[in-house]
Amino acid sequence: MLIEFTVGNFRSFKERVTLSMVAAKLKSLDPQLDSNNTYKVDADLTLLTSAAIYGANASGKSNLIKALRFMRRFVLTSSKESQADEPIPTIPYQLDEKTERAPSFFEIVFYLEGVPYRYGFEVTTEKVETEWLFYSPNKKEAKLFIREGSDILISRAIRGGQAIKSLTRPNALFLSVAAQLNNEIAKRVLGWFRSINVISGLDDREYGGFTARMFTEDESYRTGIVELIQESDVGINDIVVEKTKIHEAGVFPKDMPQELRNFLLKQMKEESELITFRSLHRKYCDEGVVNQVSFDINEESEGTQKLFFLSGPVIDTLREGKVLVIDEIEARLHTLLTRKLIGLFNSKETNPKNAQLIFATHDTNLLSNKLFRRDQIWFVEKDGEGASHLYSLAELKVRNDASFESDYLQGKYGAIPILGEMRHTLIEVGQEDGCETE
Repeated sequence: MLIEFTVGNFRSFKERVTLSMVAAKLKSLDPQLDSNNTYKVDADLTLLTSAAIYGANASGKSNLIKALRFMRRFVLTSSKESQADEPIPTIPYQLDEKTERAPSFFEIVFYLEGVPYRYGFEVTTEKVETEWLFYSPNKKEAKLFIREGSDILISRAIRGGQAIKSLTRPNALFLSVAAQLNNEIAKRVLGWFRSINVISGLDDREYGGFTARMFTEDESYRTGIVELIQESDVGINDIVVEKTKIHEAGVFPKDMPQELRNFLLKQMKEESELITFRSLHRKYCDEGVVNQVSFDINEESEGTQKLFFLSGPVIDTLREGKVLVIDEIEARLHTLLTRKLIGLFNSKETNPKNAQLIFATHDTNLLSNKLFRRDQIWFVEKDGEGASHLYSLAELKVRNDASFESDYLQGKYGAIPILGEMRHTLIEVGQEDGCETE
């Protein structure tokens, strides 16, 4: 369970900003919304099941998600030997001389096996400047380790800490090295980072392979994916796998030497079969007889294809109680399909393990007090110096019955998609063309 994520001096974020999944003390217009979109962790903590991030183009929405992606990837890979001579791929805020030479800041607070953890680090492209891990097994926060450069203070809970310290490179995280050396606490923390899936809604390749694998290898996932597609009213009755011998599919010429054929098969990471997915549709015939006709999934609309490929990570996240982060969730999806996916997380019935969905979007049709609480809606906006700022609708004075979409488009919340000179230019062009403008 993600509690909050903080980033500073990374890409367009100059100062530290925090995305919090902690439910604010507010009541929605519909009490059912408060029940479905939150879950009580304990007497002191209630978390949100989803969060939407809005903002103009180049405001920093994607940079916030890139920051979470960077932190996850660096935690999971920094101890690998292949990274020994590699620079750390952080990008500090470039529009200030002070920040471009300063370290980037990342911190995440999360719930793991009933215990809150707080982990973070500061890095430049050359080395890890600071790193820390705390946990609260008895409500009071306790140190597991604190790192200042090469100096690492390690608690007794981290067994073999001194040996781990000696093997930690300047450009590697102590946590990652500890997990690689089988420290139990570090392994559990890395396991939690693996449970975060960060993807782009624009690139099916990021998650299409996962969906394909789960569909073909796990019958329960196949059933879940098909049910999601059926309930989304895209006209598909079922999806089946079709396997074709690669030479039969015409992938290789018949006269190709066997040695070359085997090499190409290895390169393609295929053994001998080409797998395709086919969607089944009802075909109505004379006298009310109903048959089925199949299509290659690539013949379906782009929105249907995306829904199919995205269904794997969605179902996996819901079943395992993970965290799914999607940039541009609405890309190639109709608003109603996007609502369908979000609704799976904002439901006690379909989200019994309290999985969380965080997404960036431009789709203002989703800005509704019937879909989200105010604390689930976040905005990213750049200031005059080009630095991004993050804030929640719950921080603004907004009535529960306000029209979130209309007020946002009128600029009442900031972070609007048409700003300044561009807006004036569009108005002027409209007037010159004889268009009526308000």
